[in-house]
Order: sequence, then structure tokens, then C-alpha cells
Amino acid sequence: MNLLDYKSGQYEGQYEYQSFLPTTIHHPWVIADSKIQELLGRADRALGELNAFAQLIPDIDFFIKMYVAKEATQSSKIEGTQTNIEDAFKDKTDLAPEARNDWTEVQNYIQAINYAIEKLGELPLSNRLLKDTHAVLMQGVRGEAKQPGEFRVSQNWIGVSLKNAVFVPPHHSHVIELMSDMEKFLHDEANRVHPLIKIAIAHYQFETIHPFLDGNGRLGRLMISLYLASEKLLSKPALYLSDYFERNKTAYIDHLMAVREANHLNKWLVFFFHGVEETARSSISVFKEILVLKEKIEREILPRFSIRRQDKIHLLVRHLYAKPVFDIKEVTLLLKTTPNTASSLIADLVKYGVLTEITGQQRNRLFLFKDYLTLFRK
Repeated sequence: MNLLDYKSGQYEGQYEYQSFLPTTIHHPWVIADSKIQELLGRADRALGELNAFAQLIPDIDFFIKMYVAKEATQSSKIEGTQTNIEDAFKDKTDLAPEARNDWTEVQNYIQAINYAIEKLGELPLSNRLLKDTHAVLMQGVRGEAKQPGEFRVSQNWIGVSLKNAVFVPPHHSHVIELMSDMEKFLHDEANRVHPLIKIAIAHYQFETIHPFLDGNGRLGRLMISLYLASEKLLSKPALYLSDYFERNKTAYIDHLMAVREANHLNKWLVFFFHGVEETARSSISVFKEILVLKEKIEREILPRFSIRRQDKIHLLVRHLYAKPVFDIKEVTLLLKTTPNTASSLIADLVKYGVLTEITGQQRNRLFLFKDYLTLFRK
């Protein structure tokens, strides 16, 4: 199908409402638009540069944990939660009671991302993996009664009510067929479509099908990162688009709706490829700044500690890159040492400007690796 001939679907009359039935996507695509091809090339090059850069960075998995936390908070923020990246690293008991439900949703998303990345070693990106990941995402939160891990068997909608919905996805009788079509499209090697085009179209299709009763937005955005990793476009899952989508939330929603209402798939692809390029280059910039910060600490701070404390301080600082918010008890367990030794090491890092105490309390104090966390708040 030529992109210019694309028709997004049609509305079907149901009892007292209309649902939208999208056209299938598993077929050849011809995309000759020069602007799209140019943006695709730029996005692909930026992704390749990020992949090459990520392979050169020592302890890359520590830094990716920060990106996972940022993805979880930003993707959940699109859905209305208020947890920030700093809170994501705190214990539930460190938060006000009214903030704990949002925190739990973010923690579930972190678990779901980690679960899905691990399972990619055993399973392809498939409907089975999406269902299993959805079950992790929805455990113990507000959507736990909405068929976690199963495609919906009832109608859902976006908006305040079914009669006054902004958008009504396809009737549930179409979900299995449409999701099977999407899965075949993603994995059809005979269909010579660039992987970035495939996942851009598949993300739109997933959000339009809305195959689950809840959690579709978060899972659909996670699917992008999983696909890039499964197709080896990235050796490490180092690119997450939710920050781009959250900063451009109105445009993100409007572009998805414009495809459904006016067949503007080309404009969605332009928006998507801009996001891939911008996010990849931003990630490279952050990685470079991390290396500068890391080198500065290793050159100026770590030599100030005595030889007998070098092993422990190196282990502690290495841990900070994966979890930049912590308490004395956590460090005591990490270093297998006494609370006094842990407190002494932390106090020195505070004195040298590496850490900041953020509670202002004498007990149950929390410490923050502020300069590092700031890199991910940009």
C-alpha cells in the first residue's frame, strides 16, 4: 500500500455508540515521501550513534536503570500520575500516604520493563510477551480488577463515559484478529519495511486497538523500546520515547487522533521520527555528561579516601549510578559493614559535594546524588 492511499478505518455502529475499526497493517508499504525518508535517515543515524556509544560505556547497565526509572515516571505522568524520578528511588514509607498509589504504579512499570527486557532473551516481541508484561504492570494497582494479562472481552473507551467518549476503540470481538495482524506485521521479514517505520505504525495501531481494559498507553510506549531491542537496532535498551511524548503530550494525542479521523499517517511518522532523533541525541549527550561527572569524581574525590577505605567507597559510588537516592541502612547492607562506617563514608561524600541530605531530619535521613540525577531531569 502506498502511504498516500492509506485509509485508517471506519466507524461501526454498536448499541447506542459507534466504535472505530482500524484497517489492518500487515501488507507491503510503499513510502516515497521525501521528507519522511529524510527524517527516517536522520533518526536511523542517531539511533546507530547511540548504539555505538552505548557499547563503549563501562557499567552501561547501571545508567540504563536510570533511563528505565525516567521512562516509568514520564510514561505514567502521561496517564496522570505525579511521581517524579527522585521519588521513584525512594521507599514507599518515605512518601506521603496520598502519593503512594502513584508510586506503586511507577514501581510496577519499572518491574514490567525489567521483566520484558529479560524475557526478550527467551521470547520474541509477541502478543504473549505483551500479555505477560501487562500482568506485571497491573499487579496490585487501580487496574488490577481489569483483566491483567488478558485482552479485553468488553468495550473500553477514552473519555469520561462511553456516550461522551473522545475515542471508542474497536469492539472487543475484533481485538484478537487485529493484534494477530499487528504481530505478523512486526515479524514479517519478507515485508521490507524499515524497523522504525514498522514500530511507528505498530504503536499507532496498538493505541488504536487498545487491546487491554487499562494500561494501554504505558504498554504501547514500552513496546517501542522492546521492539528496537528485539530487532538489534540497539544492543542495550537505551532509548525511551515517553519523555518526548510527555513534553509534547498535546501533539502526541492530536497526531494519533489525526490518523484515525483524517488518515494523516504521514504526519504521525514525521512526529515519531523527530522524537527518535531528538531522544537518541539527547541520550548521547547525557551519556557524555555522565562520563565527565564519573571521571571528575574518580580524579578529584575518590583519592581523598584512605587506602583501607578504597574498596568500600568505590563500591558505594558505583552503586549510586544505579540508585541515586538511599539511606544509611541501605549502604550498610550494600557494603556489609557497620552503620558507623556507612555513615562516615556518606558524611565524607556530603562534605565533598557528591551527596546531598534531602530530608532535613536527624533520623531516617535520605541522601541524593544530585548532580547525577539532574542529568536525567533535563
